[in-house]
Amino acid sequence: MKKEPTGFDVLHNPKLNKGSAFSEAERDRYGLRGLLPAGVSSQQRQMQRVLENLSRKEYDIERYIFLFALQGRNERLFYRVLIDHIDEIMPIIYTPTVGEACQQFAHIFREPRGFYITPDDRGRMHEILSNWPERDVRIIVITDGQRILGLGDLGANGMGIPIGKLALYTAGAGIYPEQCLPVMLDVGTNNKELRTDPLYLGVKQTRLTGDAYNDLVKEFVTSVQEIFPKALIQFEDFLTPNAYMLLNTYRDRVLCFNDDIQGTAATILAGIYSSTRISGHNFADLRIMFLGAGSAATGMADLIHPALCKAGLSNNDALQRLWFVDQAGLLVKSRQNLAEHILPYTQDHPAMSFTDAIKSIKPHILIGATGVQGTFTEGAIRLMAEINDRPAIFALSNPSSHAECTSQQVYEWTDGRAIFASGSPSKIVNYKNKTYHPGQGNNAYVFPGVGLGAVACQANRITDEMFLAAADALADMVKPEDLEKGTIYPPLKDIRAISLNIACAVSKKAYEQNLAQNPYPNDLSGSIKKLMYDPSY
Repeated sequence: MKKEPTGFDVLHNPKLNKGSAFSEAERDRYGLRGLLPAGVSSQQRQMQRVLENLSRKEYDIERYIFLFALQGRNERLFYRVLIDHIDEIMPIIYTPTVGEACQQFAHIFREPRGFYITPDDRGRMHEILSNWPERDVRIIVITDGQRILGLGDLGANGMGIPIGKLALYTAGAGIYPEQCLPVMLDVGTNNKELRTDPLYLGVKQTRLTGDAYNDLVKEFVTSVQEIFPKALIQFEDFLTPNAYMLLNTYRDRVLCFNDDIQGTAATILAGIYSSTRISGHNFADLRIMFLGAGSAATGMADLIHPALCKAGLSNNDALQRLWFVDQAGLLVKSRQNLAEHILPYTQDHPAMSFTDAIKSIKPHILIGATGVQGTFTEGAIRLMAEINDRPAIFALSNPSSHAECTSQQVYEWTDGRAIFASGSPSKIVNYKNKTYHPGQGNNAYVFPGVGLGAVACQANRITDEMFLAAADALADMVKPEDLEKGTIYPPLKDIRAISLNIACAVSKKAYEQNLAQNPYPNDLSGSIKKLMYDPSY
């Protein structure tokens, strides 16, 4: 029989450690007498101490370091703080602060977290994945660090993204921490500054490409099926060509999805649905313009298109509702050398600039996914307000420093008439004696619930229909009082209830599509809720 851990083996194990919250009886049981101060704290009192310490930090990056240090010594307290103060804490552990954390990752590195794969591991993937101490892995988030948020190629520093995403899987959807695996596919970096940084921890070579890259990913995916057969693989922050290549290669073979393409799409589709409750437009009548033509933007269109078809439009009519502009102007059929993923959305229309396209197309909704600050100019936004009584503006690029515009600018340029959502959190705006609460089109609304739904029913594939169901479920949770405040998303503090509803919708769709391996339970919502991790002592 395995001996129960005691003493410092307990205090130095983040899953077991409760710090000052160990009761008198527990201190005797685990041999902790003399190893802790006399005072016994409740978890609530410990949270108070954590929040006080956070408030003393001058910069968010210091708060980021502090919080993940807390996760490394007392996992349950970390998640209790995150769940109970999600509005305050999520911007620190995820966007926008995670962008700075990734940029500085090698310089603020404290302890290893997650799993690293390099080109030298070719042919040994099964062996090295077996080094991971947990066997019941259910969610894997993997990146190669080539397109981190709007910050570009950060190489192995991009590990901050899988770590942050999986913290939100646990806080938002109750996936157990030990069932989460962050993975960095460290295949080098084309960022010369990183390669010459003596503190950089990644492979100091230019990026692996072509067949060698594809074979490494294939070996990883194959090994995951053998070692973690119930795991969902989430591809994260891959450069657009690789993002689409990997999704199209594996989506019909294994349980996987790309959050930048599909999770973003479901989140924004939900926001569009909600915006029509303010604007009064029929969803099927909308004209939508995208500034930016990368994987995030075309991923949104790939989901909005079938949603428009579902609303009664023909395939061709639905395509004609979706317009794309890149740095060279409107994407039209006469343009040459366009990427394959954008070709379905080119229009039979004269080429023109961004502002001229707004004048010509007269979109109801403008969506930015450029990664470039200030690309929604005052002129463009004022044009949107001339065309629409209630223009919908989505400035989605992360982090905040790369957003297409700010909430303050949008409300001022539209005289307070805009419906606005951003990718990173936006501050409440007071304009002409009215208070506006901008929505945040953050993928954290969708991906945790999708993962929970897939885990609960043991789905063997993730489909676009599941993301359509997730978008419907998210939009249904927006209340009239939310819309009255100008926000098109439900309060983030309700993220667990949101994730549960999305998980139910995803599971139901999996059963409808005969993609679920677990029997359909008598009480779907109740059975999923029982699976959700509670970090309380």
